[in-house]
Amino acid sequence: MGAILIFAGGLAGAAVAAYAYFAPLTGVTGTPGALLVVITSILVLAAALVVALIAPRGWRNLVRALLVLGILGTAAAAAFLHEWVLIAAMGVALIGWLIDVFTPARRAAGTEGALA
Repeated sequence: MGAILIFAGGLAGAAVAAYAYFAPLTGVTGTPGALLVVITSILVLAAALVVALIAPRGWRNLVRALLVLGILGTAAAAAFLHEWVLIAAMGVALIGWLIDVFTPARRAAGTEGALA
């Protein structure tokens, strides 16, 4: 459930950021900051897929740590760009991250270190 919310937040964030970057008269059209937010939103979306596929060990925790930094950094950049809907999308992703972190680990019988 947590990875689904992270994915949804990243997808919504990428869509909102792409609209802000490409649509005229948004105030951030064509700016490097808006392009950076598009890229980081796509990275959050991709990290959600990685978190969903990796078995709960060290790599998963590393991806989780990088993911929360990406979510918070993207939300901060969105605040600087005055993209409030993007901040809400990153809020959804953050809620998904919290669910993923505080949900008990899945059991993967006989698949130590494998994708589960």
